[in-house]
Amino acid sequence: MPLFITYASYSQAGVKGMLKKPEDRTGPVKALLEGVGGRLLAFYITTGSNDVVVISEAPDGTDAVAVGMAVAASGAVSNIETVRAWTAEDFVAITEKAAKLTGAYTPPGG
Repeated sequence: MPLFITYASYSQAGVKGMLKKPEDRTGPVKALLEGVGGRLLAFYITTGSNDVVVISEAPDGTDAVAVGMAVAASGAVSNIETVRAWTAEDFVAITEKAAKLTGAYTPPGG
């Protein structure tokens, strides 16, 4: 299954909710992912430009994005971004494909 990394920041409403009722939010995220046939691999609270990092598997990108959209719609998070990730081993096949295509693209004006 494809691997995804999601970055998010808590909104002001999300922070207020956490302070009102402090709890581990791993369960709700896990349930959402399982609802689309995915799997939660890791859920981290972080410092820096993102408050949350989620590492998950989902059947495809539309499922991963749908989960992010559902969470964003709650108003609890903002600046949500989901990216596809590959293992270094899996990425070798992608670079091999790219190598075969090198020189085949004609840039604009060329």
